[in-house]
Amino acid sequence: MKISIKNMVCDRCISAVENIFKDLNIPVSAVGLGTVETDEPLTSAQLTLVDEQLQIQGFQILDDASKTQVEQIKKAIILEINRLDIAEDFVLSKFITAHFAKDYSLLSKNFSFYEKVTLEQYFILQKIEKAKELLIYNEFTLTEISHKLGYKSVQHLSAQFKNTTGINPTAFKKLEIPNRIPLDRI
Repeated sequence: MKISIKNMVCDRCISAVENIFKDLNIPVSAVGLGTVETDEPLTSAQLTLVDEQLQIQGFQILDDASKTQVEQIKKAIILEINRLDIAEDFVLSKFITAHFAKDYSLLSKNFSFYEKVTLEQYFILQKIEKAKELLIYNEFTLTEISHKLGYKSVQHLSAQFKNTTGINPTAFKKLEIPNRIPLDRI
């Protein structure tokens, strides 16, 4: 049985969900971002119990195809950004259309309806959060970060960073307690 789960955005999320199913003694064959495959169909009582435990951890079972699709779009965007190899000429609409083989305007409208933010805004917010993470780790220069995230220039990244966060990347880096947003809250 395939179960779609909202707010799974990282490896820790996968681990947390695996633990929930393990604690409930429900065997799973696979757990990935946004999905769990159980060995056998679950009863309605088991589904209710799983959903309760998931909600305690900030997750939720998705039973609506449109909501599931939105979660799949979010997953695809997060995975693409995490690759740190976005081309300068990357076009989000082409990526989404190719990935889902559906009309972009329909996908975008559906996404905006459920997330209350456009696909483009979501993509930018995710890139800025990844930039924050990379700045904190101090493994790459700002120039390298801008190239890895598909920006045409450091200035473009800096302008988008400041527009989104209210401060520039250099000021962010100097913060004693950096202000990052959990990916599932974007």
